[in-house]
Amino acid sequence: MIALLLATAALAGSGAPAQAADHQHHSHGSAPAPAPVKPAPSEQPAPSAPSAEAHGAHHAAPDTPAVAVDTSCTPEHAAMGHCSLKTAETRPKEADGAPAGTALAAGHAPAPAAPDATYADRVWGADAMSAARATLRREHGGMSFAQVMLNLAEVQIRDGADGYRWDGEFWYGGDVNRLTVKTEGEGTFGSSAGGEVQALYSRAVGPYFNLQAGLRQDVGSGPSPTYAAIGVEGLAPYWFDVEGAVFLSDGGDAFARLEGYYDQRITQRLILQPRAEFNLSAQDVPSRGLGSGLTDAEAGLRLRYEIVREFAPYVGVSWERQFGDTARFSRANGDDTGGFSFVAGIRAWF
Repeated sequence: MIALLLATAALAGSGAPAQAADHQHHSHGSAPAPAPVKPAPSEQPAPSAPSAEAHGAHHAAPDTPAVAVDTSCTPEHAAMGHCSLKTAETRPKEADGAPAGTALAAGHAPAPAAPDATYADRVWGADAMSAARATLRREHGGMSFAQVMLNLAEVQIRDGADGYRWDGEFWYGGDVNRLTVKTEGEGTFGSSAGGEVQALYSRAVGPYFNLQAGLRQDVGSGPSPTYAAIGVEGLAPYWFDVEGAVFLSDGGDAFARLEGYYDQRITQRLILQPRAEFNLSAQDVPSRGLGSGLTDAEAGLRLRYEIVREFAPYVGVSWERQFGDTARFSRANGDDTGGFSFVAGIRAWF
């Protein structure tokens, strides 16, 4: 009996707290939850750093342009994208507050002088580098060149009087000043030939034209006068090669010549070239069979094939005609006054 009472008392003592806790939970539902346990100092998270955006919004770096109202912006400038009517970046300034860099206003002041590229002088010395710079300038626009150009070297097959013709030149010099030697002429097989040689000083007067002056000497049978010559040659708009010259002989006779041609490329190697030449005289020269005015003209059409750029055979047709008193002098001597001929030859340069 005594043992049963002791066991009952022990069970009652252990269940009281549980019942009290349960009674408290149901009786006071609105009671605050227990406070969270504060972690140890070593377990506390480090304070987060402010974002770059937030920091930049309050403390802009000195080099970073701040945003300010642009009171000088107009609707026209805004439409062109030059500024904004609401905001614009503050332009960089010098230490004294003046605009700097690309913030400078547009104007017409000359560009600043280019700095002297004398950095190598610090290593090699100015005397050694002056010779190197002279070589550099000479090899980039100051060099002398030479070329031999044979524009026409052909045989002319015509009714009863086959002949030949040549037209070429040689020049030596730079981009501005040159010595030019020209020669042209024609003849008939079995008979003597006649032609001319010109020695000219040529100077560039623009990107596409040269002014020429010098002497011309006729060669061949008959009179061989000497002339003072002045002319111009170059590349006209639309790629027409043109040449004009005036000649004054030692006898006081004046003559003029105008010629030109155009290279029409059919392919990269096949070129069709129309060509024309006109000769004029200011007076009659019976000793040479020339009348005043337009003395003669030549027009041709030649098709060449460039085996290489420097060598191109060609075939074509040529038409020649004398006019006025010149034609009358030729008829009086029993000569033809012109006609058509088939031509074949080569065009070369080196």
